[in-house]
Amino acid sequence: MTTDSLLPIAAVLIPAGGAVLVALTTERRRNLRDAWSTIAAVALLAVMLLLLSDALDGQAARTTLLEISPGIDIALRADAAGMVFGLLASALWVVSGIYAVGYMRGEREQKQTRFFAAFALSISATVGVALAENLLTFILFYELLSLFTYPLVAHRETDEAIVAGRKYLAYTLSGGLLLIGAAAWLHVLGIDATFQPGGFLDGTTLDGAAQWGLFALLAGGVGVKAAVMPLHSWLPSAMVAPTPVSALLHAVAVVKAGVFGMVRVVAFAFGPALLLDMGAWTVLAGLSAATVLIASMLALRHDNLKRRLAYSTISHLSYIVLGAALLGPIALTGALLHMVGHGVTKITLFFAAGAIHVRTHKENVSQLDGIGRQMPITMGAFALASLSMAGIPPFVLFTSKVYLGWGAAEVGQQLFLLLYVASGVLSAAYLFPIVVRAFARSSTDHARYGEADMRMVVPIALTGIFALVWGIAPDLPLGFFELAESVAGDVFPAPVAAAGDTP
Repeated sequence: MTTDSLLPIAAVLIPAGGAVLVALTTERRRNLRDAWSTIAAVALLAVMLLLLSDALDGQAARTTLLEISPGIDIALRADAAGMVFGLLASALWVVSGIYAVGYMRGEREQKQTRFFAAFALSISATVGVALAENLLTFILFYELLSLFTYPLVAHRETDEAIVAGRKYLAYTLSGGLLLIGAAAWLHVLGIDATFQPGGFLDGTTLDGAAQWGLFALLAGGVGVKAAVMPLHSWLPSAMVAPTPVSALLHAVAVVKAGVFGMVRVVAFAFGPALLLDMGAWTVLAGLSAATVLIASMLALRHDNLKRRLAYSTISHLSYIVLGAALLGPIALTGALLHMVGHGVTKITLFFAAGAIHVRTHKENVSQLDGIGRQMPITMGAFALASLSMAGIPPFVLFTSKVYLGWGAAEVGQQLFLLLYVASGVLSAAYLFPIVVRAFARSSTDHARYGEADMRMVVPIALTGIFALVWGIAPDLPLGFFELAESVAGDVFPAPVAAAGDTP
């Protein structure tokens, strides 16, 4: 059930308004400038909580931004799937915004006004992606997200940053072009591309060539930001950006827009029945399974902490893609929970990496001997997040992995269950040695560092704690589990054939 409301448009406009206020505030009044971001983040979260109340009651608030022509609207709708992503982004913006103030001041970064304005605009586009009612609206905000995050990737304006920014744009805008091609094709075919559980393409009479062509365009378009191999190389290159940007890219906005887009393509564009009939699920499952393993092994090779975390992200994003591709309600629930769990867990790891850099200017794993004794809160949170990444109970990624593995078994794909187990071992292999170095070894230098600015330490501690709390009580306080189960129930209202069955 949908209800007309101005709340969805308010959710998109609040971060954009915050960006305007940030841009209009001079550098001399930097406390006021930085306060605008925090105020906007809290206001956005409040609006999302109001939308959550409706979503949990089975009502999706919607609004039309613009009617391009009869039947073609730019419209927003806060359905359960969109609320999972939108709530995650809005909640993490609160802590990442506060963290970014401490980081940017600690590093004495240049052009901070531009940075915080672009940061807020990126959140505005992210919320637009989350709440997009149809493919056209999704593409609009998906492309705006690429443009708004480019100044963040290239922020330092070094040669390396400029090259990374260009590579980032080349990949992400190319993905957007694929989506635009799909939207144009659908319009020519006369198909209404409004997202709906079970897929707006299910029941159409397209021939096989059209089905596979649209699948290639849609899955390829979102697969770039989801960093499914071989479309992933922009992500490690983007690590030249300031650490708050890395956290934004990996936990809040860009890559989550990619995997959320994949959920939309699988469950709300094609639908399980059509993908099963086509056999297209095997393509997604094969590519994502390969990405999970290969990226994990590449993470083991990197001494640079941020690049190791980048390959970890590439691996865990494909957990979500694989969960969606398995075409089962339990696996889809696990995929959505993993999106949330990975967001809060990975942002903790990047927050810790940034705090270490600000205090010590150390960037490599081999330099971190004894750092846990000097930065116990930071590395304690890093240890909690590492346990979560490895799927250790009762952390949040243990909960999502249980559902993903259970979902694989539900559809008769036990091989992917073993893959999830193996990947957890690899996650431990590239993260646990960092924790051991930090706490069990003696420092190789005699400097005394201490914790970073409290504006950095408090967000690190909070997200580390939530990586544990959301494992024990995934509905506390934002209803993520209930939302995920609601999405799965809508997409799979009745039993369908399992992915491994013969249709």
